[in-house]
Amino acid sequence: MSKLQTQRGVYTVEFAIVGAIFFLFLFAVLEIGRLFFTWNVLTEVSRRGARLATVCNLLSDTSDPTSISVPVPMSDLATFANDNLLPNLSTANLQISYLTDAGTPASSHTQINFVRADIVNYQHQLLIPFVSLTLNSPTFTTVLPRESLGVTRWGYTDCT
Repeated sequence: MSKLQTQRGVYTVEFAIVGAIFFLFLFAVLEIGRLFFTWNVLTEVSRRGARLATVCNLLSDTSDPTSISVPVPMSDLATFANDNLLPNLSTANLQISYLTDAGTPASSHTQINFVRADIVNYQHQLLIPFVSLTLNSPTFTTVLPRESLGVTRWGYTDCT
């Protein structure tokens, strides 16, 4: 038997090993890119939620300045609910708080000095073949000073 016949199929085995490692590495690189995209979208949702909360009407009853509530359509706008950019992102992941100067929750419209938007409990599922891994994202927070809160000289601004 010649040396050529004894090494038959070696290249196929080598390619299978190297190819599997290469494709696993390729999918890992693509997933890291998708993870950065997710990170940027969550940062933008936090920023957008805080911005909308500072300029949109938050009074459920305009005659009662003590009632503070975040309108659901505003949360839908902030989380890109109609665009479906991230698979697990919902309005439940966006928490908007109205704060006083001391950082405590405001109990009336007149006490609001800051708006804080937090992205909480978001889970990112990695799509690497043969690896099932879910990452819990950190809390993304944006704090902005209060602006009009939807009150203008012409009436109330609804961001719906």
